[in-house]
Amino acid sequence: MNIEKRTTELVEEKIADMPNLFLVDVKMHPNGKLIVLVDGDNGIGIADCVAISRHVGFHLEEENVIDTPYNLEVSSPGIDTPLTLKRQYAKNIGRTLAIKMDDGAKREGVLKEAGDDQIVIEETIKEKGKKAVTVESTIPTDKITETKVLISFK
Repeated sequence: MNIEKRTTELVEEKIADMPNLFLVDVKMHPNGKLIVLVDGDNGIGIADCVAISRHVGFHLEEENVIDTPYNLEVSSPGIDTPLTLKRQYAKNIGRTLAIKMDDGAKREGVLKEAGDDQIVIEETIKEKGKKAVTVESTIPTDKITETKVLISFK
């Protein structure tokens, strides 16, 4: 049985009655660490992580899915974890994003809209010898290789 696939099924089963939560990723590392990343439209609390962990852990043990020692870790994605789902973009409207494009270009701007296949950011463009201008740019999501939220400590 595929550990990641079964874990995904168990998480989906548990969060089915928690509509504001969504699964971001499940990864079994060679060192025996099984990492489950879950997020919520309004964030996720420790109690939710604990409930998911208990559900997943109980069933993995009952079904004897993993026959070696392992460590189950359920958490929200860290701030340095790239956005991967459309739902994560929607949750971060109003925040500043650092975006890597498929052509190697880097862009930065405030997320204004998040659609199914594109996002709109407000970015400041500075051309040599000219005043910086703020423009709204539409970026197709299939041209993005990585997006991270930038945290401001101002």
